[in-house]
Amino acid sequence: MLESTLIKSRIQLRMRDLIAKFWVAGTLIALVLPVTAARAEEGEGMQQSLANVADVVSLQRGARLYFNYCAGCHSIKYVSYSSLAEDLRLSPDDVLKNFALAGAKIGDQVVSNMPAEGAQAWFGKAPPDLSLEARAKSPDWIYNYLKSFYIDPSSMTGWNNTVFPNASMPNPLWELQGVQTAQKSSAKPGEEAKVEKLDVTRKGKLSAAEFDETARDITAFLQYVGEPAALKRYSVGVWVVLFLAFFTFLAFLLKHEYWQDVH
Repeated sequence: MLESTLIKSRIQLRMRDLIAKFWVAGTLIALVLPVTAARAEEGEGMQQSLANVADVVSLQRGARLYFNYCAGCHSIKYVSYSSLAEDLRLSPDDVLKNFALAGAKIGDQVVSNMPAEGAQAWFGKAPPDLSLEARAKSPDWIYNYLKSFYIDPSSMTGWNNTVFPNASMPNPLWELQGVQTAQKSSAKPGEEAKVEKLDVTRKGKLSAAEFDETARDITAFLQYVGEPAALKRYSVGVWVVLFLAFFTFLAFLLKHEYWQDVH
């Protein structure tokens, strides 16, 4: 009788444990699904960037492109030049020589020298800091944004963008990509015509494939900037997997030793 009671108690405890686990899993799914759906809707129809944060060479190219074409207006104030040197496997001298803005020191944060008052007058709004852009919008969004500028005479800057319509920023990479024009659908009265296709009507310095790589490198760099610790996670991840595999093998041997006499 006592043994039967103990068995029932164990079954009840296991059932309660399973119910609690299902409840936690259901709660997590309910919280995650709306965010996932929103991200999917935002990224609908976008090309995948295929940016690889673990590719240090790509990050180095992306950093060079960023400082040549973006850093004059946009800051990445949560990253310092010293951390760039360490994470991108560059010497401090190389970083200061090739990346640092005027007057910057190796320990300084990467802050644009553009005056806020001038930016307000030139663009209608100060250029945003891009430190967390990849985390806020996703790497795919950045990749497609960089590729989607087209000439628009009605815009204040003379440019527009299909991913971010009416962006107050001109295309910083037009010399590399070339100049794109939009083919728009016929619109009904009172409706705005939609962009159906972008065509390169004036070739740039790079081919389409080369510019794709350029956009991918910048995307990878901004993805790294949004979470520099990801590089360390990748380097540690291999050792963690090996440790878990070794620990699993030891656990198997221990289980076999404990239960070998149990029939």
